Amino acid sequence: MLAASGQVDCVIRFAPTEASVGSGAFLPAVGDLERLPAVDGRLDLAVSLLALQTANDLPGALIQLRRALAPDGLMMAAMLGGDTLTELRQSLTIAEAEIVGGASPRVAPFVDVRALGGLAQRAGLALPVVDLDRSVVRYADLLALMSDLRAFGAANPLQARSRSPLRRDVLARADAVYAERFADPDGRLHATFDILWISGWAPHVSQPKPLKPGSAMTRLADALKGSDAKSQ
Repeated sequence: MLAASGQVDCVIRFAPTEASVGSGAFLPAVGDLERLPAVDGRLDLAVSLLALQTANDLPGALIQLRRALAPDGLMMAAMLGGDTLTELRQSLTIAEAEIVGGASPRVAPFVDVRALGGLAQRAGLALPVVDLDRSVVRYADLLALMSDLRAFGAANPLQARSRSPLRRDVLARADAVYAERFADPDGRLHATFDILWISGWAPHVSQPKPLKPGSAMTRLADALKGSDAKSQ
Protein backbone atom coordinates (compact mmCIF):
# COMPACT_ATOMS: atom_id res chain seq x y z
CA MET A 1 0.00 0.00 0.00
CA LEU A 2 2.87 2.39 0.72
CA ALA A 3 4.45 1.72 -2.64
CA ALA A 4 1.15 2.26 -4.47
CA SER A 5 0.28 5.45 -2.57
CA GLY A 6 2.80 7.58 -4.45
CA GLN A 7 3.77 9.27 -1.19
CA VAL A 8 7.09 7.48 -0.75
CA ASP A 9 10.20 7.37 -2.92
CA CYS A 10 11.08 3.72 -2.41
CA VAL A 11 9.96 0.68 -0.43
CA ILE A 12 12.59 -1.98 0.29
CA ARG A 13 11.74 -5.48 1.35
CA PHE A 14 14.46 -7.51 3.07
CA ALA A 15 14.34 -11.31 3.08
CA PRO A 16 16.94 -14.02 3.84
CA THR A 17 16.99 -15.42 0.29
CA GLU A 18 16.16 -14.25 -3.22
CA ALA A 19 13.35 -16.80 -3.45
CA SER A 20 11.66 -15.48 -0.31
CA VAL A 21 11.85 -11.82 -1.33
CA GLY A 22 9.03 -12.33 -3.82
CA SER A 23 7.80 -9.72 -6.24
CA GLY A 24 5.72 -6.59 -5.98
CA ALA A 25 5.92 -2.81 -6.01
CA PHE A 26 9.08 -2.66 -3.89
CA LEU A 27 12.84 -2.96 -4.21
CA PRO A 28 13.94 -6.50 -3.24
CA ALA A 29 17.03 -6.93 -1.07
CA VAL A 30 18.60 -10.05 0.43
CA GLY A 31 19.49 -9.76 4.10
CA ASP A 32 18.24 -10.58 7.58
CA LEU A 33 17.66 -8.77 10.84
CA GLU A 34 21.09 -9.68 12.17
CA ARG A 35 23.00 -8.72 9.01
CA LEU A 36 21.20 -5.81 7.44
CA PRO A 37 22.73 -4.43 4.24
CA ALA A 38 24.53 -1.10 4.49
CA VAL A 39 21.57 1.28 4.80
CA ASP A 40 22.77 3.25 7.83
CA GLY A 41 20.73 6.42 8.29
CA ARG A 42 18.78 6.04 5.05
CA LEU A 43 15.36 4.72 6.12
CA ASP A 44 12.49 6.92 7.25
CA LEU A 45 10.46 3.90 8.36
CA ALA A 46 11.49 0.37 9.31
CA VAL A 47 8.80 -2.27 9.87
CA SER A 48 9.22 -5.84 11.10
CA LEU A 49 6.25 -8.20 11.41
CA LEU A 50 6.62 -11.39 13.46
CA ALA A 51 10.29 -11.92 12.65
CA LEU A 52 12.28 -10.53 15.58
CA GLN A 53 11.42 -13.46 17.88
CA THR A 54 13.60 -15.67 15.66
CA ALA A 55 16.70 -13.49 15.98
CA ASN A 56 19.63 -15.09 17.79
CA ASP A 57 20.77 -11.65 18.95
CA LEU A 58 17.70 -9.51 19.63
CA PRO A 59 19.62 -6.55 21.14
CA GLY A 60 21.93 -6.55 18.10
CA ALA A 61 18.98 -6.69 15.68
CA LEU A 62 17.34 -3.69 17.35
CA ILE A 63 20.62 -1.78 17.21
CA GLN A 64 20.91 -2.47 13.47
CA LEU A 65 17.34 -1.31 12.88
CA ARG A 66 18.09 1.87 14.84
CA ARG A 67 21.22 2.51 12.77
CA ALA A 68 19.26 2.08 9.54
CA LEU A 69 16.93 4.96 10.46
CA ALA A 70 17.41 8.54 9.38
CA PRO A 71 17.09 11.16 12.13
CA ASP A 72 13.46 11.21 13.35
CA GLY A 73 12.85 7.95 11.47
CA LEU A 74 10.36 5.49 12.97
CA MET A 75 10.76 1.79 13.73
CA MET A 76 7.66 -0.35 14.25
CA ALA A 77 7.71 -4.07 14.96
CA ALA A 78 5.49 -6.91 16.11
CA MET A 79 6.92 -10.07 17.63
CA LEU A 80 5.85 -13.03 19.72
CA GLY A 81 6.85 -12.63 23.35
CA GLY A 82 5.57 -12.50 26.90
CA ASP A 83 3.69 -15.65 27.94
CA THR A 84 3.49 -17.13 24.44
CA LEU A 85 3.09 -20.93 24.66
CA THR A 86 3.58 -20.89 28.43
CA GLU A 87 1.10 -23.76 28.78
CA LEU A 88 3.04 -25.96 26.37
CA ARG A 89 6.36 -25.08 27.99
CA GLN A 90 5.12 -25.96 31.48
CA SER A 91 3.44 -29.19 30.42
CA LEU A 92 6.46 -30.53 28.55
CA THR A 93 8.86 -29.55 31.33
CA ILE A 94 6.77 -31.20 34.04
CA ALA A 95 6.24 -34.39 32.03
CA GLU A 96 9.88 -34.81 31.02
CA ALA A 97 11.13 -34.07 34.53
CA GLU A 98 8.78 -36.66 36.03
CA ILE A 99 9.57 -39.46 33.59
CA VAL A 100 13.16 -38.83 32.48
CA GLY A 101 14.46 -37.04 35.55
CA GLY A 102 15.44 -33.90 33.63
CA ALA A 103 14.07 -31.57 30.99
CA SER A 104 15.39 -30.34 27.66
CA PRO A 105 14.29 -26.89 26.41
CA ARG A 106 11.38 -27.74 24.12
CA VAL A 107 9.95 -24.23 23.60
CA ALA A 108 12.11 -21.26 22.65
CA PRO A 109 12.28 -18.40 25.17
CA PHE A 110 10.35 -15.22 24.47
CA VAL A 111 11.24 -11.69 25.51
CA ASP A 112 9.32 -10.05 28.36
CA VAL A 113 7.38 -6.82 27.79
CA ARG A 114 9.46 -4.79 30.26
CA ALA A 115 12.71 -6.27 28.99
CA LEU A 116 11.81 -5.29 25.42
CA GLY A 117 11.33 -1.68 26.46
CA GLY A 118 14.77 -1.73 28.08
CA LEU A 119 16.33 -3.24 24.96
CA ALA A 120 14.76 -0.51 22.82
CA GLN A 121 16.35 2.17 25.00
CA ARG A 122 19.66 0.32 24.94
CA ALA A 123 19.51 0.28 21.12
CA GLY A 124 19.28 4.07 21.13
CA LEU A 125 15.61 4.42 20.18
CA ALA A 126 13.91 7.55 21.49
CA LEU A 127 10.38 7.63 22.95
CA PRO A 128 9.96 3.82 22.86
CA VAL A 129 6.48 2.38 23.38
CA VAL A 130 5.75 -1.32 23.99
CA ASP A 131 2.27 -2.82 24.05
CA LEU A 132 0.90 -6.35 24.34
CA ASP A 133 -1.91 -7.97 22.37
CA ARG A 134 -2.93 -11.38 23.76
CA SER A 135 -4.73 -14.06 21.77
CA VAL A 136 -5.87 -17.39 23.18
CA VAL A 137 -6.30 -20.21 20.66
CA ARG A 138 -8.12 -23.42 21.55
CA TYR A 139 -7.19 -26.92 20.43
CA ALA A 140 -8.76 -30.35 20.69
CA ASP A 141 -5.56 -31.87 22.10
CA LEU A 142 -1.81 -31.40 22.43
CA LEU A 143 -1.03 -33.05 19.08
CA ALA A 144 -3.30 -30.58 17.28
CA LEU A 145 -1.39 -27.68 18.82
CA MET A 146 2.02 -29.13 17.96
CA SER A 147 0.90 -29.88 14.41
CA ASP A 148 -0.24 -26.28 14.04
CA LEU A 149 3.13 -24.98 15.29
CA ARG A 150 5.02 -27.11 12.77
CA ALA A 151 2.73 -25.96 9.96
CA PHE A 152 3.67 -22.31 10.39
CA GLY A 153 7.36 -22.96 10.99
CA ALA A 154 7.38 -22.60 14.77
CA ALA A 155 9.10 -25.87 15.64
CA ASN A 156 11.85 -25.78 18.28
CA PRO A 157 14.83 -23.86 16.78
CA LEU A 158 17.11 -24.01 19.83
CA GLN A 159 20.65 -25.23 19.23
CA ALA A 160 20.82 -26.58 22.80
CA ARG A 161 17.71 -28.74 22.45
CA SER A 162 17.83 -32.50 22.82
CA ARG A 163 18.35 -34.27 19.49
CA SER A 164 16.45 -37.33 20.67
CA PRO A 165 12.82 -37.60 19.61
CA LEU A 166 10.28 -36.83 22.31
CA ARG A 167 9.35 -40.13 23.92
CA ARG A 168 5.76 -41.28 23.60
CA ASP A 169 5.30 -41.69 27.35
CA VAL A 170 6.58 -38.15 27.91
CA LEU A 171 4.24 -36.82 25.24
CA ALA A 172 1.29 -38.70 26.76
CA ARG A 173 2.09 -37.35 30.22
CA ALA A 174 2.46 -33.81 28.82
CA ASP A 175 -0.96 -34.15 27.20
CA ALA A 176 -2.41 -35.19 30.55
CA VAL A 177 -0.72 -32.33 32.42
CA TYR A 178 -1.94 -29.86 29.81
CA ALA A 179 -5.51 -31.16 30.15
CA GLU A 180 -5.34 -31.02 33.95
CA ARG A 181 -4.02 -27.46 34.15
CA PHE A 182 -4.98 -25.63 30.98
CA ALA A 183 -8.25 -27.07 29.70
CA ASP A 184 -11.48 -25.14 29.37
CA PRO A 185 -14.72 -26.57 30.83
CA ASP A 186 -15.55 -28.16 27.47
CA GLY A 187 -12.25 -30.06 27.48
CA ARG A 188 -10.49 -28.06 24.78
CA LEU A 189 -6.95 -26.88 25.51
CA HIS A 190 -6.04 -23.22 25.31
CA ALA A 191 -2.72 -21.83 24.12
CA THR A 192 -1.54 -18.27 24.75
CA PHE A 193 0.06 -16.15 22.02
CA ASP A 194 1.29 -12.72 23.11
CA ILE A 195 2.15 -10.30 20.31
CA LEU A 196 4.39 -7.49 21.51
CA TRP A 197 4.15 -4.24 19.55
CA ILE A 198 7.11 -1.88 19.79
CA SER A 199 7.77 1.51 18.28
CA GLY A 200 10.63 3.95 18.68
CA TRP A 201 12.26 6.86 16.89
CA ALA A 202 15.78 7.70 15.82
CA PRO A 203 16.75 10.68 17.98
CA HIS A 204 16.17 14.18 16.58
CA VAL A 205 16.37 17.69 18.06
CA SER A 206 12.66 18.29 17.37
CA GLN A 207 11.53 15.48 19.69
CA PRO A 208 10.21 16.16 23.22
CA LYS A 209 12.90 16.08 25.88
CA PRO A 210 12.50 15.40 29.61
CA LEU A 211 12.96 18.40 31.86
CA LYS A 212 16.11 18.66 33.92
CA PRO A 213 15.81 17.45 37.53
CA GLY A 214 14.83 20.32 39.80
CA SER A 215 13.37 22.48 37.03
CA ALA A 216 9.71 21.94 37.97
CA MET A 217 7.70 25.07 38.83
CA THR A 218 5.12 23.25 40.98
CA ARG A 219 5.66 21.01 43.99
CA LEU A 220 4.19 17.51 43.78
CA ALA A 221 2.84 17.85 47.31
CA ASP A 222 0.87 20.98 46.31
CA ALA A 223 -0.57 19.21 43.27
CA LEU A 224 -1.68 16.26 45.40
CA LYS A 225 -3.34 18.58 47.91
CA GLY A 226 -5.32 20.21 45.13
CA SER A 227 -6.40 16.80 43.85
CA ASP A 228 -7.60 15.79 47.31
CA ALA A 229 -9.61 18.99 47.68
CA LYS A 230 -11.39 18.40 44.36
CA SER A 231 -12.29 14.81 45.27
CA GLN A 232 -13.94 16.03 48.46
